[in-house]
Amino acid sequence: MAAMTMTVTNTPAKDLAYSNCAYCSPSDVGEFVVPGSDLALALVGDVFVLSVVAYDTIQSGQIGLNAIQRRHARVSTGDSVSVSRFIPPEGFNIALLTLELEFVKKGNKEEQVDAVLLAQQLKKRFVNQVMTSGQRVTFEYHGSGYIFTVTQVAVEGQEKSDNIERGMLSSDSYIVFEASNSSGIKIVNQREAASSNIFRHKEFNLQSLGIGGLSNEFADIFRRAFASRVFPPHVASKLGVKHVKGMLLYGPPGTGKTLMARQIGKMLNGRDPKIVNGPEVLSKFVGETEKNVRDLFADAEQDQRARGDQSDLHVIIFDEIDAICKSRGSTRDGTGVHDSIVNQLLTKIDGVEALNNVLLIGMTNRKDLLDEALMRPGRLEVQVEISLPDENGRFQILQIHTNKMKENSFLAPDVNLQELAARTKNYSGAELEGVVKSAVSYALNRQLSLDDLTKSVDEESIKVTMDDFLNALHEVIPAFGASMDGLERCRLNGIVDCGQRHDHIFKRTMLLAEQVKVSRGSPLITVLLEGPSGSGKTAMAATVGIGSDFPYVKIISAESMIGISEGSKCAQIMKVFEDAYKSTLSIIILDDIERLLEYVAIGPRFSNLISQTLMVLLKRLPPKGKNMLVIGTTSEVSFLESVGICDAFSVTYHVPTLKSEDAKMVLQQIKVFSEDDIDAAAEALNDMPIKRLYMVVEMAAQGESGGSAEAIYSGKETIQISHFYECLKDIVRY
Repeated sequence: MAAMTMTVTNTPAKDLAYSNCAYCSPSDVGEFVVPGSDLALALVGDVFVLSVVAYDTIQSGQIGLNAIQRRHARVSTGDSVSVSRFIPPEGFNIALLTLELEFVKKGNKEEQVDAVLLAQQLKKRFVNQVMTSGQRVTFEYHGSGYIFTVTQVAVEGQEKSDNIERGMLSSDSYIVFEASNSSGIKIVNQREAASSNIFRHKEFNLQSLGIGGLSNEFADIFRRAFASRVFPPHVASKLGVKHVKGMLLYGPPGTGKTLMARQIGKMLNGRDPKIVNGPEVLSKFVGETEKNVRDLFADAEQDQRARGDQSDLHVIIFDEIDAICKSRGSTRDGTGVHDSIVNQLLTKIDGVEALNNVLLIGMTNRKDLLDEALMRPGRLEVQVEISLPDENGRFQILQIHTNKMKENSFLAPDVNLQELAARTKNYSGAELEGVVKSAVSYALNRQLSLDDLTKSVDEESIKVTMDDFLNALHEVIPAFGASMDGLERCRLNGIVDCGQRHDHIFKRTMLLAEQVKVSRGSPLITVLLEGPSGSGKTAMAATVGIGSDFPYVKIISAESMIGISEGSKCAQIMKVFEDAYKSTLSIIILDDIERLLEYVAIGPRFSNLISQTLMVLLKRLPPKGKNMLVIGTTSEVSFLESVGICDAFSVTYHVPTLKSEDAKMVLQQIKVFSEDDIDAAAEALNDMPIKRLYMVVEMAAQGESGGSAEAIYSGKETIQISHFYECLKDIVRY
């Protein structure tokens, strides 16, 4: 309905002034009826929405407003005002309504108001009426005239927006009352009246908050940290429990710790949270750092002194808390600043004058660095691991990041988010966001011309396709993923059938990988592949890693640790294992263990520190729910037996050199000899490691009388057997 102009008049009877309704003639009321309901609602002067009631004494074209309504709409009796029918949108019920009380007649009288009873009366009297932020309403309660001013309207399931806050009062709405000290009104039982008002909304849609794949973690946080605060204080006191004052969110980088803490702060109905980055607290001046910590709690202390149990909840979020709360005595800076920060925090959270209106949320990806005293009950007692998302969690995260482009038709119909979620094992939330950004960059780049960047862009033709996402997966590599490039380098000559003995060992090792996947009783399986140098141990281990399809596969080799100290080597090995523990399934390849141990036959000499580290890690079970396969390779099995490392492996397989029949199978597959020469070449290669076989073939293919290497590998020419024999004499001369 289009807006109509009506003439303002008084409410037709004095007692109707307390109804908060507008009154019009019976002939006009039909203009304001909401289709499909008994409600009649009018938007008056674009200021507020009032329920409209028909009254016989009101003439057609007039609208009756009380004095408070007229003052708020800035009109007087006889003035004209714009009025239109208001149709409430979907999901318009108020979750939380905050009202400021005052007396109609100012004076020196004082009165105590029971918030429980008053909330019941107001909901009964004003149910299905629309309340707008800033609106003032008169009502009568226990013989006294009151005015309430609407200071906050939170509608169910809606985030706070820049639009006018308004909603419809229902029997389920929570009402919070406020009154200034000068008003003479004292509100009692406030917490009982709005016991669940610790939260802004009655329910949460985590995806609407931009949180994907963390519903179990959020449920855990809610149960342990907030459930006791939802109930009135007297319930908690009868149970004899104290509220949780601190929680720690820890886990790998990029998994959503900061995001979750920020959204928890937004959802709470107390003061806006204070967000502190750990390093910001530090100061070069003596005592200044400790003062910065005290200042964070100053508001909460003042609030608790003034209001006691009625105090709001003060949330303090510490990002990168490990920067300032390192284990006491671990830092040798000579100042003792880090130790005094920990002491100051402990005093505020759980000291003699401990605060009960504070919730401290700390975040870190280095939980091992934190002081143990911070972790015990009464301090950061709720410790929740925010781990890498599972497939369903990844699907939710991808939905969140592609939602906008899907709404605006920028997402091509061939994009399958479920398939992408399956392909992105061990990707963190931040890395998945990076994949989406990378995919969008491919789509945008198709619309740009590098020859003329000022050329106009057709927005309608921008489409992010499945190919864009697949290309993005090659660009954004997960930090806790499989190191495919490193594994492929371990088998440069590809994989060929080396005969029954090699095939048997390979299948057995693959079965161990399957056992790790499904077994409940074997969370850790270790296998040692031993054999002569060049027999294909590393290539076999790498092939198992690639073929297993485990989300985390890493290779530890001496070549990546050249020139670093013993201690640093141990730290690097430890880090690979610690990272593996964050994944549900992982494979670690310890390549050339004797080289890792710096073994020298003269003496013999080796690193006992690295040896002991490996033995501990090979027997250390991964955390619950995580399964791991460790594959070791060595050419010095007798040495490993002497230092006890062989005993740390569950299974040991001997990878042999090639017999003549094995060498023949390999030569048939690489097709560099004529059929007449294969048997002779294979016989000459008896008892040869496969790596050395490839070396001889490479040398013979490059030789003068052996023809062109390019022609040989393309199948146009073959290696001459006489030249092959010459090369073989050179390579076995050691």
